[in-house]
Amino acid sequence: MGAPATAPRVREIVEAAVTGAGLLLDDLQVAGSGRGTVVRVVVDLRDEDPGTLDLDRVGDVTRAVSDALDAADVLPAAYTLEVGSPGAERPLTAARHWRRARGRTVVVRRTDGRTLTGRLEQVGDGERPDLVVVPVTAPGKGRRPVQGAPVTLAWDDVRDARVQVDLAAVRDAEDDDDAVSRDGAGRG
Repeated sequence: MGAPATAPRVREIVEAAVTGAGLLLDDLQVAGSGRGTVVRVVVDLRDEDPGTLDLDRVGDVTRAVSDALDAADVLPAAYTLEVGSPGAERPLTAARHWRRARGRTVVVRRTDGRTLTGRLEQVGDGERPDLVVVPVTAPGKGRRPVQGAPVTLAWDDVRDARVQVDLAAVRDAEDDDDAVSRDGAGRG
């Protein structure tokens, strides 16, 4: 077994491995001790990377982090490594999280206690950007959501926020596919 692990040393090793794999280290937690040590790593795409993080890239970065931790010998011989992405309903805690969420449905709890749900339309520049959310309300079953006037929020007006999975968009896409099938389009 190597030298006792220190949080800064583990972070340094993990961050280098994650960056080397072309991703960003979003969060790192080391819990427990000895054989009960658990290293939880949350990775994300870089700001300039389009799309979403797939399982192949998570697998690649998991191997890179494991190899780096083993080579540095800063953890006990037996530890548990958990590597994942922020998830579909990620909390929005940094400006880069907001930028990646543009176009998605967000739920924002404001500092005044009100909640705003809508499509994130714009994110300003800087580390504390203004945000523009187009409110969307669901009028009831079988009816299309109603969009309101865009709301501009100052960074300091947001208590917390997260991306919300928008199943209505999935249903709309499925309905469009069904309509194409019924019309006979795409048959050759």
